[in-house]
Amino acid sequence: MEDEVKSTISEKEFNTLKDEIKNDAKSVMESILKENLPEQRLPMSETKAADDDTKFKTFGEFLTATKTGNDNRLKALNEGNGNDGGFLVPDEFRAELLRVPIEQSIIRQRARVIPMASDTVQLPRIDETSHASHIYGGVVSYWGAEASSATAAQPTFGAFELKAKKLVGYTQASEELMADSALGLQQLLVQLFGDAIRHQEEKAFIVGNGVGEPQGILNSDALVSVSKESGQAASSIVYENIIKMYSRMLPSSHGNAIWIAHPDTMPQLMSMALNVGTGGSAVYVTNASDGVPTTIFGRPVFFTEHCKSVGTVGDLLYVDTSHYVIGDRQSLTVASSEHVAFASGQTTWRFTERLDGAGWLNSAITPENGSNTISPFVALATRS
Repeated sequence: MEDEVKSTISEKEFNTLKDEIKNDAKSVMESILKENLPEQRLPMSETKAADDDTKFKTFGEFLTATKTGNDNRLKALNEGNGNDGGFLVPDEFRAELLRVPIEQSIIRQRARVIPMASDTVQLPRIDETSHASHIYGGVVSYWGAEASSATAAQPTFGAFELKAKKLVGYTQASEELMADSALGLQQLLVQLFGDAIRHQEEKAFIVGNGVGEPQGILNSDALVSVSKESGQAASSIVYENIIKMYSRMLPSSHGNAIWIAHPDTMPQLMSMALNVGTGGSAVYVTNASDGVPTTIFGRPVFFTEHCKSVGTVGDLLYVDTSHYVIGDRQSLTVASSEHVAFASGQTTWRFTERLDGAGWLNSAITPENGSNTISPFVALATRS
């Protein structure tokens, strides 16, 4: 039969016809199989493995990949916007990195933290400076007789802006460390970067001047500074200072307020006593239970080197940190370079985070009765 067909057409035409018949037969067979056989699916374990191939198993593996930037898994993490470049840290590793500053910080874990969808966020803030005749910058409430007319009033709002500031951290690791243990590299960098972030954040939240960094509590417009006593010795802290600082706190804030002090104040605070008759009562209470902070007037005391040195305003603070606002830009990026420390055979990583912070109130408040202002932020003034 094949010879008969070849005798009537050329060999080239015969081969073309033969290929067309094969393709038609293949298409028919595939159609039959598709209609009569169940759909073939990958087992769950294989599907999961395929999904896992798009993610990094460890932070060390992610950092190693950033050295070349050629890993396909980095495509979804490429930070195309901004001037810094680099790669967005995957969410699961970002949470681990920031766990250290959140758990060990004084301010962040007690402040009001909000996400920032952009580099600048405008928030409404009530302009409140006095309770003498109204609250919330204009709201008036009063008792009135039945059917009497009411006087309209409304709060006065101001603008409160958070503008993300750049916090940069650098760290290096040797080629030997990277080659020996990816897990060791991960643990090292998580600890180093976590400590660096915590250190700089905490410093800015307490003493930052607001220029290129968050505005700290000590530079808040609402800060109340309690003057030293007459004849008080330089660099000393006396019981009267503590009483007056406590009295200048917003009454509604005592339940949230904490003391923050420089470590060098500890000897004076721990030895301070209130004389009662022929005996005495310690002002500073040391708790024996693990995890329970020491207290002054029942409120926790935390020590940090970020407070000012003894005798300077800011060495002892009494604050309600729920009146401090932190804005997180929610973009943590990492970039690497082998050239910065080429001579020593080390890779340098740069971590970049954007955030801002400031006090919520724009002023200390004059109470309805009395002349001494009150505030959620109280400091002991300089004693020199």
